[in-house]
Amino acid sequence: MSCFQGLFFCPEAFSLLLHNFCIYHISPPGHELGADIPDPDEPVLSIDDLVDQIAEILDYFGLGAVMCLGVTAGAYILTLFAIRHSERVMGLILVSPLCKAPSWTEWLRNKVMSNLLYLCGMCGIVKEMLLMRYFSKEVRGSVDIPESDLVQSCRRLLSERQSPNVMRFLEAINGRPDITDGLRRLQCRSLIFVGENSPFHSEALHMTSKLDRRFSALVEVQACGSMVTEEHPDAMLIPLEYFLMGFGFFRPSQFNVSPRSPLSPTCISPELFSPESMGLKLKPIKTRIEGQV
Repeated sequence: MSCFQGLFFCPEAFSLLLHNFCIYHISPPGHELGADIPDPDEPVLSIDDLVDQIAEILDYFGLGAVMCLGVTAGAYILTLFAIRHSERVMGLILVSPLCKAPSWTEWLRNKVMSNLLYLCGMCGIVKEMLLMRYFSKEVRGSVDIPESDLVQSCRRLLSERQSPNVMRFLEAINGRPDITDGLRRLQCRSLIFVGENSPFHSEALHMTSKLDRRFSALVEVQACGSMVTEEHPDAMLIPLEYFLMGFGFFRPSQFNVSPRSPLSPTCISPELFSPESMGLKLKPIKTRIEGQV
C-alpha cells in the first residue's frame, strides 16, 4: 500500500480513479499488515509462482480482463502476466518498471539485503538501501536538509514488515529472468512513468524501446525517484486521464464542480473508503504453490 497512498489520496486522482473504477490491491505474499512469519520449510515463491497467483486472484473474484497498475518489481510481475495472459489484461500502467534480469550490482545489493534481513531483521541499513531505491536524494534529505514526511512514513511502514517475508520476496525478484523478447508480443496499450533519478531509469527507457510505439507511451518525471506515485503523483494525472479516455473508461464525475470545491466528492476523507470503515474484514487469500494441494 505504501506505493500507492500518495496517488490515491491526491484529490484529483482520488476523483479520477475511485469514482470510475473498482480497485483490487495485491500485496506481495506476507507484506500485508499483521502477516505471519512463514514456516522455514515452506519453499520460496518464484517469479512464476507470483505471476500464477495473479490469475488465481482474478479467478477468485470472478474478474475477466483488467487494467494493471504496478511499481518497480510489481510492474515487472504484471508485465510478465500480460505477456502470458494477454486476454486478461486490457492495459498496463507501469511505474519505473523492470524488464531485464538483475545486473550484477543489483544482484549483489539484493543479496546483501537478504543476508542482513536474515541476520539482523529490518535494520537501519536495509531501510536506507530500500529508501535509496525508492526515492530521490532531494526527498531523502541530507545533513543540512531533513528528510521529508513521505520518507519518514515509508520508514515506519518498513518497520512493520516481517523481515523473513521481505527476504523471500527479494530472493524471488533477484532470480527474475529477462523478459525483453516477450515485450514484442504484448498486445495491450502501455503507459510507463519513470523518475529521472530512479535507479531503473535506463531500464524503463530500454523497455519503451522494445514496445510497439503505436500502443505505448513514456512519461519521464524530473527530480523524482522510482516511486512517482508517491513523490509526484500530480505528474501522473493528465497522462492517466488521456490514457484511460482512450479506452472509453473515464467518465466525468456527476458533480459538475471543481475537484477542490467543498462540494466535490474528492473532499471526502479517503479513510472513509477503508475496508474497516465499510464493515469489511479482509484476510489474505491463500493461493497454492507447486508441490502443495
